[in-house]
Amino acid sequence: MEHGQSSVDMFEKFTWKIENFSRLKEDEVYSEPFVLGGYPWRISLFPKGHEVENSLSIFLEAMQTANMSEGWKRHVKYKLLLFDQLNANMTICRGSDVREFNATRKAMGFRTFLPLDELHDPVKGFIVKDTCIVGLEVCVCKSSQEKRVNQTASLIFECTNIERLSTVSIESSKHDDEDLVSHALGKVLYFLKTKKVKDLNEQACKKLEDLWDVLEKFKFDVTWLEPYFQSAMGMKSLVEKAKQVEKLKDTMIAVELEAEKIKIKLAAAEINLEVERELLKAKGFKEIDLDSKLERESWKPLN
Repeated sequence: MEHGQSSVDMFEKFTWKIENFSRLKEDEVYSEPFVLGGYPWRISLFPKGHEVENSLSIFLEAMQTANMSEGWKRHVKYKLLLFDQLNANMTICRGSDVREFNATRKAMGFRTFLPLDELHDPVKGFIVKDTCIVGLEVCVCKSSQEKRVNQTASLIFECTNIERLSTVSIESSKHDDEDLVSHALGKVLYFLKTKKVKDLNEQACKKLEDLWDVLEKFKFDVTWLEPYFQSAMGMKSLVEKAKQVEKLKDTMIAVELEAEKIKIKLAAAEINLEVERELLKAKGFKEIDLDSKLERESWKPLN
């Protein structure tokens, strides 16, 4: 998509699935940051309304980056959607003509996107299995005083095969600093998008830290991304503690199994002892209390 407005608007799309919708406690919730049209964005949603009671509010926000110079502007067409998961024809789409995002107006959207009683109407499909799905389409017509994010970062949200991504090594890359940072940013975003908790081992987290160090080294503004980085690193500690708990559980199970084996051996030994005792009695042997006899003999006076 070129900076100048083309005869055919090229919209790029993003979908945000909000699970456990009824359990949302916050007045405002945010999507993860994403890149459309070469620029980072996020969606903000007010599940109980913003400045207007009983109405769902949804907004599109331009994220701050190091590429923004004073007086930056983005001229954008956008559409916000609320999907009807039971009947696609009933999906709500609210769009705009070209609007200008700038330093004093970073967010735009709709305070009265949908009445809350319609949102929660069980006959309609806006919330299914406590999940709400919000969509966005963006067309960046032109911008000024701001560079686009490298396309690598944009593609990672659509790419499902890691082999399609650039495999350029950060250590051996001969690109200039801007490309180096772009590759690092793309890989950080891909890591945060695709890695699951079970994947956060020592090696994976070390790789993420190295990529993050590159961004900080070149003073790239990633304040908008830092909460997600810190969350991932916090998950590392959580995973390690979970593994320790599982290891202790396995040890406990092994000890319990060994204790059961000892109980079985003890029970068998007691049965054998009783059988031997009965056989000796049957042969006329009298049982002697060895412990008492030894105790008495230990107290005999010396001659």
